[in-house]
Amino acid sequence: MHEIEYEVHGDDMQFVEVILDPSEGVVAEAGGMMYMEDGVEMETVFGDGSQQSSGLFGMLAGGVKRLLTGEGLFMTVFHNRSPRRVKVAFGAPYPGKIIAIQLSQVGGEVIAQKDSFLCAAKGVSVGIAFNRKIGTGLFGGEGFIMQRLQGDGWAFIHAGGTLLHRDLAPGEVLRVDTGCVVAFTRGVDFDIQYVGKIKSALFGGEGLFFAALRGPGRVWLQSLPLSRLADRIYAAAPQTGGSGGGLGRLMDGD
Repeated sequence: MHEIEYEVHGDDMQFVEVILDPSEGVVAEAGGMMYMEDGVEMETVFGDGSQQSSGLFGMLAGGVKRLLTGEGLFMTVFHNRSPRRVKVAFGAPYPGKIIAIQLSQVGGEVIAQKDSFLCAAKGVSVGIAFNRKIGTGLFGGEGFIMQRLQGDGWAFIHAGGTLLHRDLAPGEVLRVDTGCVVAFTRGVDFDIQYVGKIKSALFGGEGLFFAALRGPGRVWLQSLPLSRLADRIYAAAPQTGGSGGGLGRLMDGD
């Protein structure tokens, strides 16, 4: 088992501090590191960080998977090369909560939104998961290509805003905005459904489709998807070519 110690700090802008024993390592997305103590060696690797012993083909496969999820070709591995315990920390990219998941306790696998992964114990595989249902493929948006985290160690993912987790009983269905789904365990069926009524679809403000999650299993939800945050920031920013200046802001109600 890839076991590491950790501590999550902060409230709205959190970071996770990982404690590494000698020879232990942690893999993270490039650019996610906050700080590292003396004795930590940083190595950039091709692929998902778990394929290095699989030869050239394994590394290429890991790199292709990452491209398909919209991530870069490389990840960063942080190794403790010192004889003592050291710390390395990773910061959340925007306001929200960091979720610590021990994969061995949830069946060895979690499916997560492609931009939610923060870091994991060395040895955890960060691959891709295609949803093969036609509705999800055509209309799923964020939910069509997701990340598959596999292994027996700790993995850390980030949820925007406030975090909610629900344990679904067999056959229990939860309908969610597609962007609010952070992750779910093996056994949860993920599909995209039409809202059902034309008036609701056109004027309800929630879009044409929502995600349907069917148990059994655990799901993690976020109250503030990054896409929603970006839309609000863009809408509030001054737009070139508009009415402009104070008059424009007055007409817009600001």
